[in-house]
Amino acid sequence: MSGRQKWVDLVLVPLINLTLALLVSGLVVVLIGENPLHAILIILKGALGSAYGLGYTLYYTTNFIFTGLAVAVAFHARMFNIGGEGQAMIGGLGVAIVCLGIPWPHWLLAFPAAIIAAALFGAAWAIVPGYLQARRGSHIVITTIMFNFIAFALMLYLLVHVFKPPGQMAPESARFPESTHLPSAQEMFAWLGIAFPKSPPLNITFLVALISCVLVWLLIWHTRLGYAIRAYGWSESAAVYAGISPTRIILIAMTISGGLAGLMALNTVMGEAERLLNDAVQGAGFVGIAVALMGRSHPVGVFLAAVLFGALYQGGIELEFEMPAVSREMIVVIQALVILFTGALENMVRDPLHRLLLRRQSRTG
Repeated sequence: MSGRQKWVDLVLVPLINLTLALLVSGLVVVLIGENPLHAILIILKGALGSAYGLGYTLYYTTNFIFTGLAVAVAFHARMFNIGGEGQAMIGGLGVAIVCLGIPWPHWLLAFPAAIIAAALFGAAWAIVPGYLQARRGSHIVITTIMFNFIAFALMLYLLVHVFKPPGQMAPESARFPESTHLPSAQEMFAWLGIAFPKSPPLNITFLVALISCVLVWLLIWHTRLGYAIRAYGWSESAAVYAGISPTRIILIAMTISGGLAGLMALNTVMGEAERLLNDAVQGAGFVGIAVALMGRSHPVGVFLAAVLFGALYQGGIELEFEMPAVSREMIVVIQALVILFTGALENMVRDPLHRLLLRRQSRTG
């Protein structure tokens, strides 16, 4: 693929798809009798116009980075991991066990242990579908979807019968000890001598998400394992001919993917809720699919797409308050249109652009 074709695939196609999604969303807003330009301004102001809005935007962004990277790693191995929801739930279980089961003196000690637990628990939940795909030929889409339901049922049982304190009605664990509470963005900036307004619930997990982007980039494009994953994803027969084991690649890719999804629990369970909840994931596992598609399974693209969806989530909440005619369901429709154009209808833009590029090259050549 030439440099120009890469630019078309990585930059131009996502931008055109996003523009089309926003145009169609604008038509939807017009049909309900509101001004689409005003709606966009409300979304931008709600997502980026204050420290409070920015804090929530980056909080959602953190969730989507983890789930987007999880899907992206699996994509590179030609697997469609739809189990991010369940893997993040089980990652939260690992975080809760670490935070509630050990009397940590300081978050600096609890946080690394929680990172390891979240990754291990998420990876363990992903490796079973990976094994079924590698050894039994079970389709990864079906098994990961089913494991989402199993994870939800398991978490509900554990919250009701194991983690719920006596006398409490809500199915959630006790609050984590104060020594495990993660520093907020305001506290982090204060370490650097910078005054920053309070912006809940953004916390230090955002930095872990950024580091994860760098590590995934190094893994996929700068290691032998990453080369083997990409080679298997491009052609299984060629990879086998080169001595690459499909079973090994499937298991390793799903383990890494599940571990990344499990890390999302650091943000929602340890950072924001500070306790184990029944539905701490809230659909972020499925949004990660759209983030990975729009980001072209590249960590930079995943980060940018995660910021976009984080802004849509936070700005959509503000839009619902500021423009009563736009209901919560309408916000979901706008988000769904972005997913539709950046995912399912992606080739609608890419193929004509590639044909146009080839015609121009043939004329100039």
